[in-house]
Amino acid sequence: MPYHIAPSPHEKSAVTTQKIMLAVLMALLPAALAGCFYFGLRAVLVLLTAVISAVAAEAGCRIIMKRNQTVTDGSAAVTGLLLGMNLPADMPLWQVCVGSFVAIVIVKQLFGGLGQNFANPAIVARIVLLISFQAGMTTFRAPNSDAIVSATPMVSGDASYWDLFLGNTAGCIGETCAAALLLGGIFLCMIRVILPVTPVAYLGSFALCVWLGGGDVLYQLLSGGLMLGAIFMATDYVTTPITPVGKAIFGVGCGILTYLIRSFGGYPEGVSFAILLMNLLTPYIDRFTMTKPFGAAKPVRKEAADA
Repeated sequence: MPYHIAPSPHEKSAVTTQKIMLAVLMALLPAALAGCFYFGLRAVLVLLTAVISAVAAEAGCRIIMKRNQTVTDGSAAVTGLLLGMNLPADMPLWQVCVGSFVAIVIVKQLFGGLGQNFANPAIVARIVLLISFQAGMTTFRAPNSDAIVSATPMVSGDASYWDLFLGNTAGCIGETCAAALLLGGIFLCMIRVILPVTPVAYLGSFALCVWLGGGDVLYQLLSGGLMLGAIFMATDYVTTPITPVGKAIFGVGCGILTYLIRSFGGYPEGVSFAILLMNLLTPYIDRFTMTKPFGAAKPVRKEAADA
């Protein structure tokens, strides 16, 4: 019986990009709903604006570049929702659109589209907004109130563990409710969309650094955007390492950098900067942790072969 020889893949998986993105959207939903509950209609507007502008930016960019449409794969919607959850509820809506443009057009599409971006689009957009519109990015709404505050519990240190866990604190829309974020992370691990290696390594290394530095470990874990970043952004397929060892190294690097930036940097929140820096190191981590294919041999140099 003759064999048909062809390059991989040899078996098509039932798991598609669209299904993965739908699962991530479902996992983000509890934290997004919690943010809307605590911060009201303004949070709903920010999230909707971020998602709609991200999808529109991708559709428009693909038309201008005369390429096949990709909005149906759901990746633009995920990027938009992640970006919106990383923003305060009172962020001006036009600035939200600027963030979506940076994430989709500059970081994603100009580098070739999904799978080609060098860093997580939502993270880069958040950093650009933080540097460009610092007032809007550092003005927060108190939960269930129209009162505006300029400090989150991570800076003020005056919230209870219970409020931090349930999200009853000031902060960005999707980062305050640790319970909802953990629920979404457990769901993604159960259906094997993500592996727990990176979040565990991230949170564990960060907790160890805080403990060694004499800080309140539980308070630091529950405050700021640490849970959102560790579970949903440090596990991005495109910009994080492939191998389990690489994922662990990536997570530990993120944890250490987050602690250093929080403790000694000019910004109180170091999650976005830490993940971005580790995104840039991902190709090198992959190079040093990639396993050798079975039966592979090191190529012989031409000079040695001639000798």
